[in-house]
Amino acid sequence: MNYYIKNATLVNEGQTFVASVFVSDGKIAKIVRMEEEGPSTGLVTFPTSTQVIDATGKYLIPGIIDEHVHFREPGLTHKADIYTESRAAVAGGVTSFMDMPNTNPQTTTQELLQQKFDLAAEKSLANYSFYLGATNDNLAEVVKTDPKTVCGIKLFLGSSTGNMLVDKNEVLVHLFKESPCLIAAHCEDEQTIHENTVCCKDLAAKGEVVVDASIHPFIRTAEACYKSSFKAVDMAEKFGARLHVLHISTQRELSLFRNDIPLKDKKITAETCPHYLWFDNHDYEAKSFAIKCNPAIKSHRDKDALRYAIRDGLIDTIGTDHAPHLKEEKFTGDYFTSKSGFPSVQHSLEIMAELVDMPLLVQLMCHNPAVLYQIDRRGFIREGYYADLVLVDLDASQMISDKGERCKCGWTPYDGVQTHAYVTHTFVNGNLVYENGEFYEGQRGDCLRFNR
Repeated sequence: MNYYIKNATLVNEGQTFVASVFVSDGKIAKIVRMEEEGPSTGLVTFPTSTQVIDATGKYLIPGIIDEHVHFREPGLTHKADIYTESRAAVAGGVTSFMDMPNTNPQTTTQELLQQKFDLAAEKSLANYSFYLGATNDNLAEVVKTDPKTVCGIKLFLGSSTGNMLVDKNEVLVHLFKESPCLIAAHCEDEQTIHENTVCCKDLAAKGEVVVDASIHPFIRTAEACYKSSFKAVDMAEKFGARLHVLHISTQRELSLFRNDIPLKDKKITAETCPHYLWFDNHDYEAKSFAIKCNPAIKSHRDKDALRYAIRDGLIDTIGTDHAPHLKEEKFTGDYFTSKSGFPSVQHSLEIMAELVDMPLLVQLMCHNPAVLYQIDRRGFIREGYYADLVLVDLDASQMISDKGERCKCGWTPYDGVQTHAYVTHTFVNGNLVYENGEFYEGQRGDCLRFNR
């Protein structure tokens, strides 16, 4: 099917202008600015099968590239799987995702990595790639990774869901020296977290503290984050590795990153997530374990600093860290049994549109991931690029609710949040896969390729 998306307000490469886009054979074939259009179809000659979509008043942006999701397959499919979560993704304007290795089994060999690619080829509505997980004993598998087909190596410098902690210094040295592609790091200092946990349990036993969700940032502290991020950045600088520090949650960590050079020339970069920009420690009272995640959501000061950082270029990308759990895993039991993480891939565009203007949203969520990961012909609205496109109505008023959640777990920490951005259409590789609440599932997404 060919499409002519007519009279949209394009947001692309720092410009906002009215234009029409012709999509053919999965690619963007022609971009026609309004002043160039003729009385009918302008400069474009349509095949007879072309579907015209009137996008007057709507914004057309490149598809969002979510570099940081946990779709839970294989092995944890009671809470999520590639099919259900990719549906939620395209409903939220995410056309490409990169999935983490802490599944069951953990994705720590080339064989297991290929099995995930095979699953996605069968099930995913969005484009996809997967990280290989680093461990204390799989360096031989890491060095075999093909940087043209695999998004990166995931390194846990602090334990989280799946317990893939890498804590042997000699292994870290070899990893930073020899990794064939980008290292994406979860940075929290394990010893600091352990000491804080022991202290908290002792104080709770004495009745001196109440152990509820609000204790989380006092266990997984800003100091734990900074100490680990500093170590990763120091090693990357020492050995010349390409490092992307994930889910920055503190003001202090921002001092480790630069904004005085172009993104394409940076070797050390940073990501944050919508929840660190939206919530702070005051929200634990109302949201409780719904917003328990690793690293922890921290202070209002940290939140404000991160908001400034995304505008100043210290933070390079926005990833969701989409990490669904069933309600009973989150809300049954106490602080120590409640799982960390929550679903968010469906609502990242909506939330970010409340915080920044559309050109900055597109830069952080579309352009920058494409540049940083060197993705082949995606992330921009350019002729000859893959037609991963999203139409957004910014005049909509809606409330996010658990009832509208597309993820398998069926709930969202943003329940009750009023937003004004609504995704009306999502195209993946030129195929219309989502339109006003309806899915078209005849096509599957493609494996991302990288120009490295």
